[in-house]
Amino acid sequence: MSDFSLELNEDQLQIVKWVHEFAENVVRPAGPEWDEREETPWPIIQEAANNGLYSFDFVAQCFSDPTGLLMCLVNEEMSWGDAGIALAIFGSTLAVAGIFANGTPDQIGEWIPQCFGTPDDVKLAAFGVSEPDAGSDVSSLKSRAVYDEAKDEWVLNGTKTWITNGGIANTHVLVLSVDPSLGSRGQASFVVPEGTPGISQGQKFKKMGIRASHTAEVVLDDCRVPGRCLLGGKEKLDERLARAKEGKKTSTQAAMATFEASRPIVGAQAVGIARAAYEYALEYAKERKQFGRAIIENQAIAFKLADMKMHTDAARLLVHRAANMASTGKKFENGEGSMSKLYAGENAVWVTDQAIQILGGYGYVRENPVEQWHRDSKIYTIFEGTSEIQRLVISRAISGIHIN
Repeated sequence: MSDFSLELNEDQLQIVKWVHEFAENVVRPAGPEWDEREETPWPIIQEAANNGLYSFDFVAQCFSDPTGLLMCLVNEEMSWGDAGIALAIFGSTLAVAGIFANGTPDQIGEWIPQCFGTPDDVKLAAFGVSEPDAGSDVSSLKSRAVYDEAKDEWVLNGTKTWITNGGIANTHVLVLSVDPSLGSRGQASFVVPEGTPGISQGQKFKKMGIRASHTAEVVLDDCRVPGRCLLGGKEKLDERLARAKEGKKTSTQAAMATFEASRPIVGAQAVGIARAAYEYALEYAKERKQFGRAIIENQAIAFKLADMKMHTDAARLLVHRAANMASTGKKFENGEGSMSKLYAGENAVWVTDQAIQILGGYGYVRENPVEQWHRDSKIYTIFEGTSEIQRLVISRAISGIHIN
């Protein structure tokens, strides 16, 4: 008998119900205010911390789910409430993924709890790869980490950009080049602890969507961190660099190891936005009357809603497959992680656009949330790998050819 099932277990159902209630009663009502303010919603983060939603224990529970689905389920529900606030609350988990993917057991135990703090002293974390001249091309990082052997310290210099929680985070996890001649194979991840001199916030970006999520540059100016802040340790790094210089195969690069773990979660956020827009448009279509009948009685509207539901369910299945594969140690032979993020992201843009069309002029004004959801959705075709990069990953995986 196969263990495969599309049914959630009782623990998952209870957690989804709990998170959905928080999203419905706290997050969604606050969404328009914080979208307008374009500020980090500290009161909402604090409330999430108070009830245990924003905590090391809860995230550890999600990541330890043997099916791999729980973190995706939670992110879908929160983004159904408001994607910007959801990112403000769970943006720290990207740093957690970076530590978990690249750190030693001791580093994982030391640094991950510090990404969250406690309800009495809430902390945030940030993960940074992109730079002004290195977005999709992560092999071109110019930020440098140089080892000072006399002091057992790493000296970090450079500028990171498009960083969620960048500059306001207490803990930063940053990918820098230690050997530029090796491209992406010469990179490593570093933890920059709270209070470290030489790290500061640069420009804060005003964005089209997800405005409640803080996005900014992070500037490193002779920022010194202890040797223990190199994730994985120096011995492992030296071995990896030596193999790369000899032309031998090395382990997954620092940035990609994090993105592989996070892409299904990002896809789940996009599913949440799409689901919210579909549900809102469906209820509107049932209530809105034109020419003496509800507009859903017209095939043009009913068929749109049918397609919106079908594509959103398909996106969720791709997300859950990738999350389950990652959790059970199955290799992404065909770019399944990229498939999930690509399809879910593009579907969210399409579904929210269809929702606006169904609402007509009402969908174009801020009185109705589909206008914001459409703005929020677009980032899911851009960050953590553009749609073009996802297609590149998938095409290389299915062909075995290094397509440019």
